[in-house]
Amino acid sequence: MSSLSHANPTLAGRELVITRIINAPCQRVYQTWIRRLPQWWGPHGMSTPVCEMDVRPGGVFRTVMRAPDGTEYPTRGVFLEVVENERIVFTDAFDPGWMPHPDIFFTAIMTFEALPGNHTAYTARALHWTVANCERHERMGFQQGWGESFDRLVTLVTQG
Repeated sequence: MSSLSHANPTLAGRELVITRIINAPCQRVYQTWIRRLPQWWGPHGMSTPVCEMDVRPGGVFRTVMRAPDGTEYPTRGVFLEVVENERIVFTDAFDPGWMPHPDIFFTAIMTFEALPGNHTAYTARALHWTVANCERHERMGFQQGWGESFDRLVTLVTQG
């Protein structure tokens, strides 16, 4: 497993990216992502007691992460694109029913790229509506928090 980071210059300070090379085929990584998200979503020590996902364009994406001190961090939005074993895109710009949400923050693009030897390059891109939101997400611990989530995902994918 390795961790890489890169950015798209056309997004000018509004993109955060993490890539992991996982020793498992895309199908297994993708299925673990959509079927076992509560088991890996969130940094070490966090739990995800609420997870509602209708994995299709327009379907709901709603989670609540809970810190050890009981603080809760809700995320909600809709899936924009779902391509089995390849790509998942969701955003907080809309609520279910395509209702615009006034407090938009980012769009997440998850890609699953098949590599030789049954490995997968799993990349998560967080595209923010503003530079300020991107900077705030980075200060919130994007690299560490999402990285620790991915550690948990890798463990589930490779060990069971």
